[in-house]
Amino acid sequence: MPKFIVERNVPGAEKLSREELCKISAKSNSVVDGLGVPYVWHHTYAAGDKLYCIHEANSAEDIYRHAKEGGFPADLVSEIKNTFGPETAETIR
Repeated sequence: MPKFIVERNVPGAEKLSREELCKISAKSNSVVDGLGVPYVWHHTYAAGDKLYCIHEANSAEDIYRHAKEGGFPADLVSEIKNTFGPETAETIR
């Protein structure tokens, strides 16, 4: 199943309280449970006025459906084609 990064513009995202994050998470989990399609929400990063979410789904349309049904913005949905980090440099030696 492809992985996607979802960019959500949410003013004050980095200042969301633990209670607000709990409510958002519960809503997202509820929507995922009701989608009726394979779907995994991995985690979300809050930075500035944005949330960056990592999801797995069969298509970007499923991501947009999750956002619509949850009442979440989904300003940009991009399929993740590759992942790398510092350890990647070790594989070319």
